[in-house]
Amino acid sequence: MDKKILVVDDEQSIVTLLQYNLQQAGYEVITAMDGQEGKDRAVLEKPDLIVLDLMLPKLDGIEVCKQLRQQKVATPILMLTAKDDEFDKVLGLELGADDYMTKPFSPREVVARVKAILRRTQLMPEPSEDKAEEGSDSFRIGGLRIFPEHYEAYFDDEILELTPKEFELLLYLAKNKGRVLTRDQLLSAVWNYDFAGDTRIVDVHISHLREKIEQNTKKPVYIKTIRGLGYKLEEPKGE
Repeated sequence: MDKKILVVDDEQSIVTLLQYNLQQAGYEVITAMDGQEGKDRAVLEKPDLIVLDLMLPKLDGIEVCKQLRQQKVATPILMLTAKDDEFDKVLGLELGADDYMTKPFSPREVVARVKAILRRTQLMPEPSEDKAEEGSDSFRIGGLRIFPEHYEAYFDDEILELTPKEFELLLYLAKNKGRVLTRDQLLSAVWNYDFAGDTRIVDVHISHLREKIEQNTKKPVYIKTIRGLGYKLEEPKGE
């Protein structure tokens, strides 16, 4: 079955361009011309990925992203912005976008980004009832338990609501428990392409993870910041 992509943009020329190129790449494409319609179609039609413009009528892209995440819709979101504005990019990521691109862009680059995101999510199995089974490929660190095969993570036996990118980051940190990982290493390993040194993407996702597993985000015991170097995930003391 073809992967379904939802394109949300109020510029017909961009919608037509993206629709054509994504269809040529083998994807089914559905479209929306404003934020409200985009949000409704995302909930109703359950696309595999959303290409979402920032500046939209009715609901802007930030609000669409925010509302979808509040409704526990974890569909990967590639956000488009015409403004080369750091605040907009970081805000979008903080609210749950997985990636962003700045206009103008080449259709080929958009297709490449879509493929990269879907490559990480297309092999996700459905949640499993036997998640409690011990397995050599699962990770237990303090109250944290990660099941790579099921794409699930639990903290104190409660399932964590993670976006695909948050899960990938958490898993990579767990696989390298105790090792200091630089932001550039994390960008390369988790995002699979060069963000031209824009390491705020890593910081935003680390912040998201801390909110979900740390009792006190100001004094984290799992994901530690190593000043001037990067981050490491470690066993909390006393565990």
